[in-house]
Amino acid sequence: MKIVVQKYGGTSVSDIKKIKKIALNIKKLKKTGVSIVLVVSAMAGETDRLIKLINSVSDVPNEREYDQIISTGEKISSSLLVMALNEINVNAISLDASKINLMTNNIHSKASIVSIGTKEIKKYLKKKFVVVVPGFQGINSNNDITTLGRGGSDLSAVAIAGILKADRCELLKDDVDGIYSADPRLYNKAKKINHISYQEMLEMSSLGSKVLQSKAVEMANQLNIKIYVKSTFNNSRKGTLVMKEDKIPIKDKKVVSGITHDLKQAKISIIGIKDTPGIASKIFKPISQSGIIVDMIVQNISTEGETDLTFTVPKEDLNKTFKILRENKSKLSYKKLIKDEKIALISIVGAGMKIHTGIATRMFTSLAKSKINISMISTSEIKISCVINQTSCKKAVSSLHKEFGLD
Repeated sequence: MKIVVQKYGGTSVSDIKKIKKIALNIKKLKKTGVSIVLVVSAMAGETDRLIKLINSVSDVPNEREYDQIISTGEKISSSLLVMALNEINVNAISLDASKINLMTNNIHSKASIVSIGTKEIKKYLKKKFVVVVPGFQGINSNNDITTLGRGGSDLSAVAIAGILKADRCELLKDDVDGIYSADPRLYNKAKKINHISYQEMLEMSSLGSKVLQSKAVEMANQLNIKIYVKSTFNNSRKGTLVMKEDKIPIKDKKVVSGITHDLKQAKISIIGIKDTPGIASKIFKPISQSGIIVDMIVQNISTEGETDLTFTVPKEDLNKTFKILRENKSKLSYKKLIKDEKIALISIVGAGMKIHTGIATRMFTSLAKSKINISMISTSEIKISCVINQTSCKKAVSSLHKEFGLD
C-alpha cells in the first residue's frame, strides 16, 4: 500500500472555496491509486483569534483549558474538508488524536509526541477512505488534550508519515512555495532553495523561519523522512526538498544558505544576583520544567560577589517566565528584573560554515557598516545569531543577504 501524507497549512484552508479546491485535488490524486492521509491546520487566523480570547480573560491562563480551547480550530477545518470530499463522492473520515492514540507527554502547549497508533488509520485506508487528522494536538496520560506548539501540524504530519512508513511527506502551503534564503515578505530579493539539509533547516526553524516547525525537522532527521515543501495550488512550481546533507547536489551547497529573523523573542535581565556555584541551575531549572525554551544566555563578569545575567525566551512565554522568577526570588536573591520586548534575533545559517573561516567577521562587519548595534551573540557549528534592536531588522536582513551573495 503506497501511502502519501500531506499537510495543509492555515492559509491553504482559510476559506470554504480553498477547502473545496483541495478536495478536488485530492480526488485527482486518489485516482493514481495511492492511499492518502491528510493533516490540517486551523483556518488562517483562527488560532490567533482563540488566543486573543484567552488573553482577554487571563495573562497566565490555565494550561489545560488553554489547550482545550486552541485545539478546536484544527478539528473544525478537518471536518469541513471531510464534508467537502464527501460532497464530490470521495469517502473520507476525520480521526482525532484520541481515535488514533496520538500520545504525548504531559506538558501543555508545547507537548512532544510519545507514540501513535496505526490500527484505525490503516483500517480506513484499506477501505479506500481518505483519512483526515486534525494537526497540532495529541492526548496525554490523563486523556487531556495537549497541543504541540505553533506549527505543530508539521510535527503531526511527519510523525504520522514515519509511523506509517509513508512514501512521502508533503507540506503544502498557500503563502509560500518552498524554503527561501530569507523571508520573501520582508526582503523581496530572497530566492528559493531547491535542496536544504535537515541540520540547516533545523537551525533556520529554531531561529525564526516560520515555514517548518523545528520539532518536525528534528523528527524527520531521526526517521530519515524527506520533507517536500511546496505550493498548495500551483503544481507547476517546484518546491524545496529537506533531506540528508550528503544527498544534496553539489551545485546547491553554499557557505551560507539563509538569513533568518525572529521578532517574537524577548530579553530578560536579572540584575544583582549572588555569584555562587549553582545559581544558574536555580534560575533555569524551573523555567525548563515549564517547557520554556531559553535561547541565548550572557552572564556579566562578577563584581563584589554579584553578577547580572541576561537571556532570551519566546515572547509568548515572557509573562510565564517573569512569574517563575518572582516566585523563586527568595532562592535567587536578585535585586530586580528587566524585560525588553523590542528585540530581533538575526541569524545566518549554512552547512558550509563548518569548513570556511572568517564568516563571523564578515557578519559583524556587515552589520557595523549598516550602523546596527549587537547586544548578544550566539554561535554553533552552522549558525551565528545576534540580538539587535527590532527597528533595524529589515536593514540587517538586506545587508547580510547581499554580503553572502544570496540576492
